[in-house]
Amino acid sequence: MNNLNTQNPNQLEYTNKLIKIAVLGGIRLDGLDRMRVTVKIQGTEADSLAVRHNLDLYNDTQVEKLIRKTATKLEIGTSVIEASINELIEALEKYRLEQLENTDQKPQTKQLTEKEKSEAVQLLQSENLLTITNELIGQSGIIGEETNRLIMYLIFSSRKREQPLHIISLGSSGTGKTHLQESIGNLIPDEEKTEITTLSENAFYYFGQQELKHKLILIEDLDGAESALYPIRELQSKKKISKTIAFKNTKGETKTTSITVEGPVCVSGCTTKESVYEDNANRSFLIYLDESTAQDDKIMNYQKLVSANKINIEEQIKAKQLLQNSQYLLKSIKVINPYAQMVELPKEVLKPRRTNAHYLQFIELITYYHQHQRPIKYDEQTGEEYIETTIEDIKNANELIKEVIIRKSDILTGHSRNQLENFKNTLKNQSETFANQTLRKNLKIAKTTAQRYLNNWIDTGVVKKLHDKETQTYSYQITDSKEYQNLEQEIETVLNRVITTIENRTTEPQPNHTIIKPLKTKSTKQKAEPNH
Repeated sequence: MNNLNTQNPNQLEYTNKLIKIAVLGGIRLDGLDRMRVTVKIQGTEADSLAVRHNLDLYNDTQVEKLIRKTATKLEIGTSVIEASINELIEALEKYRLEQLENTDQKPQTKQLTEKEKSEAVQLLQSENLLTITNELIGQSGIIGEETNRLIMYLIFSSRKREQPLHIISLGSSGTGKTHLQESIGNLIPDEEKTEITTLSENAFYYFGQQELKHKLILIEDLDGAESALYPIRELQSKKKISKTIAFKNTKGETKTTSITVEGPVCVSGCTTKESVYEDNANRSFLIYLDESTAQDDKIMNYQKLVSANKINIEEQIKAKQLLQNSQYLLKSIKVINPYAQMVELPKEVLKPRRTNAHYLQFIELITYYHQHQRPIKYDEQTGEEYIETTIEDIKNANELIKEVIIRKSDILTGHSRNQLENFKNTLKNQSETFANQTLRKNLKIAKTTAQRYLNNWIDTGVVKKLHDKETQTYSYQITDSKEYQNLEQEIETVLNRVITTIENRTTEPQPNHTIIKPLKTKSTKQKAEPNH
């Protein structure tokens, strides 16, 4: 007897006489060596308690833990629960194989129900869309990183455009780079992304010709993918890669043929390296993860709530599905920015050409994400549909990538800058001289690490080295304690001047949607890596 109800693929339901189990979010069809699910287990009575748990049903240890937990909470024998879970696993295996056969092992585009479509449209037409989107990202289980997570989600949404954007997350080991990328990736439909752990030099050439077209490519570790960086760059810039290979025909003759893989693609990767390969970095938005104590506290508090079973998993799944469903309703449409000629970058930006292109594309991306709130216009000559950028789009773009532009204008790398600003905060008087030992003690770092920072700061002129001839010792002094704050102020002034210039030169009526609320962050948090 088949006790598995599969009418709703996003909530499979197994029922017998004593117990019912809901598989929240459905089951993934890929990876037949695992069965990762989120289950809700309760008795058949209407007022029965519920046990919610996320686990791999192929992991005996996790299953045993679930059985004991459920037996204790629901007061049902372990043998009954064990038998029910075994039946559920067999039913899910059969269901998964049937689905693979029906789809010929190719993921198909999900067909939204009328309710799902209505909820997604309501989201995309929200008055304060970006703020609500960011809140939903948080509700899906992503803690902190408010600016970084919204930037990443928007860039992932650009995969459908003809000029997608790309992003690289930087930070020390254990700061959650991969977790953030994977979690935001889970808000994108499975069939529209490709997740890669390791890459060989030729890996990209063996995808189908259009298999990667308008896909999101998530690379877990860029440090281990150095040999594949060239085809990645080609996909980003030329939107296709080609390779000529030799083969023998049926007559044994050696012939050549060309392999072509088409884009465009949106590429996201993570790295612990302080500076990444320059050609790849130039093509990407670089964000630096928050390594502050405040972020540590947020994550540890969340971990405690998870351990205490006080996280509403159903709310997380609902937020995730709503964001996924809204992605299906975003279509590729041309964006025209009538204010593009009035947009300017601060002169402090180190590589203005590439940064200017990214800045304009990000403004267009904000407009693109608001497409359900923009009137569709038509080109009189070609008949092509397009939507136009508003002043509010530029304001929102400035607010979101202000830190990115600041870091692209900074002469120090992201981690080096964070350490310098942290060290400044430990000094009572920032104009006082200090020794290597003071730096080591205040930042709790090794002697060689402290010297490396000092050498970098001296080379860039933010710290000067002093020699005491009497004692034959060296000390150090910060040349300008306010140089970074001054840089921030200069860039903010330029961005505000752009908005003022546009408002003074246009009589455009103001639309009815609001601007995202500024996200309060310290200068040493959630920064983007400079383009060195």
